[in-house]
Amino acid sequence: MFKLDSKLQADTFFITDLKLSSLLLMNNANYPWLILVPRQENVSELTDLSFEDQIEVLKEINLVCQILQNFFKPYKLNIANLGNVVRQLHIHLIARFENDLSFPKPVWGSDSKFYEKSEAEKLINQIQSYLKNE
Repeated sequence: MFKLDSKLQADTFFITDLKLSSLLLMNNANYPWLILVPRQENVSELTDLSFEDQIEVLKEINLVCQILQNFFKPYKLNIANLGNVVRQLHIHLIARFENDLSFPKPVWGSDSKFYEKSEAEKLINQIQSYLKNE
């Protein structure tokens, strides 16, 4: 049975379940930062997924990138699958701007600004509404 890694659970807000993955909001208001986590047990690498599921993850990445582009109009999208701290397969999708806190450097290791609960809820509701209309 699939179980979300405890660190991801602690650092994110749940948005919704897509066909294969759970969509999460990283609790760092410095960046529009979403995370996809395929709901499969014992998966740490993209290549651990079947080819069909890899295609589905790519479709979900494209959908989430479309959300980030439509909502935030970023300068650049960062898409990353690191797994050095959290081994469970998860894909970071981050909207970046030339004036953001750490640009042009990576966001990893930069200071976090946690969302106010109402701010996170508003963004989650907007994303959920967008997905319902897709």
